Amino acid sequence: MICLARTTRTRTPALAVGTLSAAALALAGCSGTDSASAGETGGAIVVTATDTACQVSATSAPAGTITFKVTNKGNKINEFYVYAEGDRIMGEVENVAPGLSRDFHVEITEPGTYETACKPGMVGDGIRAAFTVTGDAPAAKTDNQLLQQAVAEYHRYTTSQADAFLAETTKFVALVKAGKVEEAKVLYPTARSYWERIEPVAESFGELDPKIDGREDVAEEGMAFTGYHRLEKDLWVDGLQADTVKIADQLLVDVTTLVSQVKGVELNPLQLANGSKALLDEIATGKITGEEERYSHTDLWDFEANFEGSKTALAALRPFLQEKDPALVTEIDRTGKVLGDLLETHRKGDGFVLYTELSKDDIKKLTDALDGFAEQVAKVAGVVAAG
Repeated sequence: MICLARTTRTRTPALAVGTLSAAALALAGCSGTDSASAGETGGAIVVTATDTACQVSATSAPAGTITFKVTNKGNKINEFYVYAEGDRIMGEVENVAPGLSRDFHVEITEPGTYETACKPGMVGDGIRAAFTVTGDAPAAKTDNQLLQQAVAEYHRYTTSQADAFLAETTKFVALVKAGKVEEAKVLYPTARSYWERIEPVAESFGELDPKIDGREDVAEEGMAFTGYHRLEKDLWVDGLQADTVKIADQLLVDVTTLVSQVKGVELNPLQLANGSKALLDEIATGKITGEEERYSHTDLWDFEANFEGSKTALAALRPFLQEKDPALVTEIDRTGKVLGDLLETHRKGDGFVLYTELSKDDIKKLTDALDGFAEQVAKVAGVVAAG
């Protein structure tokens, strides 16, 4: 079977959006076997990722909770995704370092044809293969009251953050269009923080993610460089351009569309668990490296917002986790406090120091603390999946 790596997007995200009908997807990819036995019998589906291949041990699984065991045998950091129609992300595991294995649980409640994808180097559309979810009817939603409450609580949070994102983006766009550069610079990291808190949900809507939040690298993959980061470059580096107003107007249109879609999302408990870890992966792959805000260097604002979003998802799940694994809750609290306290040492006024003011030692300490917290948060999905 021929493996095809498509490269239309630089950044792709984390959390799926509800119960989705998937039309047949024509693209075939790399599968380790034509047998569906591992998925159909309920065992973990083994994914072997390298720099050039993505071997998936089963091509189908019954609707419900599906477990993948992803092992990176390549030399590049890798990611693994499950997509529905239109590249809607049902779930993903990021930041899988060479030699590392990660268990990944995803809830897919509607039978249909989906896609799996490995992304060596975390770029492009990845190495894809068709994946079928079987069953005569959608899988039943959880009847655990604590998990139902967690989903409802987190949905309220994502809705409120989305509303705030639209409100602050509206103000930001008005400042840009009025040529008020310094005021726009001040608002920029604050406005973006609402996106960063709910990034796994916000990034799940196909092409809206790169249009709103794509970095300049998208141009290398045939996409227009638009959205917040294009305006960031105009404000901090190039100065306002002839098309800056057009870019700002389109950003507001895209954010308005995004917010309407976020409000219609149907979430499940595993999405909260996976999303809490995905937000930490966002820090590890973009914020701790200074890569995200390469012109403004306001990465620590994003860092805090991702961290807060992760903690909010965990807080919604806390009553359930406290009942099922109180020792894990204790470790999450402990490691989260270490990371939070360390981040606070870099606070300056109402925000933070610029990324360029951090020393190598500062970055290492933040990375170590983030790894410690992420290690514990990575266990949450397994507890939720076990129910």
